[in-house]
Amino acid sequence: MTLHDLWIPDISVFEKIIRPILVYGFLVVALRLGGKRELGQITGFDLVVLLMLSNAVQNAIIGSDNSVAGGLIGATALLVTNYLVVRLAYRYPRIERLVEGRPTLLLLDGQIKTENLARELITEGEFRTVLRRQGFEDLAEIKAAILETSGSLTVERATDLPTPIEAELLQRLERIEQQLQRSHPLA
Repeated sequence: MTLHDLWIPDISVFEKIIRPILVYGFLVVALRLGGKRELGQITGFDLVVLLMLSNAVQNAIIGSDNSVAGGLIGATALLVTNYLVVRLAYRYPRIERLVEGRPTLLLLDGQIKTENLARELITEGEFRTVLRRQGFEDLAEIKAAILETSGSLTVERATDLPTPIEAELLQRLERIEQQLQRSHPLA
C-alpha cells in the first residue's frame, strides 16, 4: 500500500457523498417501518441484527474504496445528512412525524389496548414486565401508558392513588401523629 492508496479515494468524491446519503435514507425508512419497539428494547438478537446490518451496508457506503480520505468523506456525508434531517424535523413537525412516527397509547385507565400492543409487536407479558420494572404491579394504578417514538415507555400514574413513596410517607406521618397524641393528649 502506498501513500496514494492511503489518502486518495478510488471513486469520485461525489459518489463518496451520495452512497452514504442513500444508505442513510434506506436505514431511516427501514428502522421506521421496523417499529418503535426495536429502538427502545434492544435484545441480544436485535443487537446481532444491527451489527449484521451495519456490515451489510458497509460496501454500499464505501464501494471499492478503502482510503482514509474516502472513509472520512463518507462519515462526513453521514453526519451532515443526519444533522440536516434533525434540523428539518425540528423545524417542520410533519417531517418529524414522518421520520419519528407518533406515540402509541398502550394502556388507558387501567385497560390494556391489545390492538395497539399487537401493532407494536409487544406481548402482554412483555408489557406487564416493563410496567413492573417501573413500579406498577396493578394496572388500576395507571392512568395511561404510552410507547414513545424513541421506544421508551411513559407511564402516568392515576392521580387519585398515592405513589409508593407517598403512601410510605403518609404512614410515617400518621405514626408520628399518633405518638404525639399519646405523649401530649391535649394538643
